Amino acid sequence: MIVIRNCFVAKPGQASKLAAQLKDAASVMGVKSRVLTDLTGDFNRVFLEIEAQDFAEFEGRMRQYRTDEAFREKMKGYTDLWMTGHREILQVTE
Repeated sequence: MIVIRNCFVAKPGQASKLAAQLKDAASVMGVKSRVLTDLTGDFNRVFLEIEAQDFAEFEGRMRQYRTDEAFREKMKGYTDLWMTGHREILQVTE
C-alpha cells in the first residue's frame, strides 16, 4: 500500500478555507482520505492524504479526477488559496 500526501502552503488567512475545500472534494473521491493542518511546522500548511494499493491505482485515480465533473467542480478555485506545495508518495511497510 502507498500513501499519497499532498502538502499545500496556503496563502495567509486561507488555510482553513483550503482545508474545508479539500475535505469537501475528498468526499466525492470515494477513497480513504484525510485532511490535516500543521501545528508545529511552517505556517498555513494543509495536507491531503489518500491511500492506494499501488502506484498503478494512484495513476488510474489521477486520470479519473481529470475527467470527473463532480470532483472538478469541488476543486474549482482551489489554486487561488495556496502559494506552493509538493507531493510525497510513501510506501507503507508492514
